[in-house]
Amino acid sequence: MTGYDNTNRGVMFVNDRKQEGDRKPDRTGTLNVEGVEYFVDGWIKQSKSGNPFLSLSLKRKDKQPGGNHERPGQHSRTAAPQQTSRDDYGDDSDVPF
Repeated sequence: MTGYDNTNRGVMFVNDRKQEGDRKPDRTGTLNVEGVEYFVDGWIKQSKSGNPFLSLSLKRKDKQPGGNHERPGQHSRTAAPQQTSRDDYGDDSDVPF
């Protein structure tokens, strides 16, 4: 089975960290546009006529400070890869080359 192609797709979830009166977004998520990954924030607003709408903000993941692909204060759900050293592989003195 091949990997799922997320190109030109996105997803948003309810921001469970928002508290009453916060200016934080009501919805957060990610979006892929032509292979470029973005963070998406959304605020539920009301037009002058009373109709609800979603106001959006996009930020490129690769343009975040330090090249970080996570939102500030957000932790990755996967562990960072461990760096290995030559000593981690044991003694190689019996290798014929």
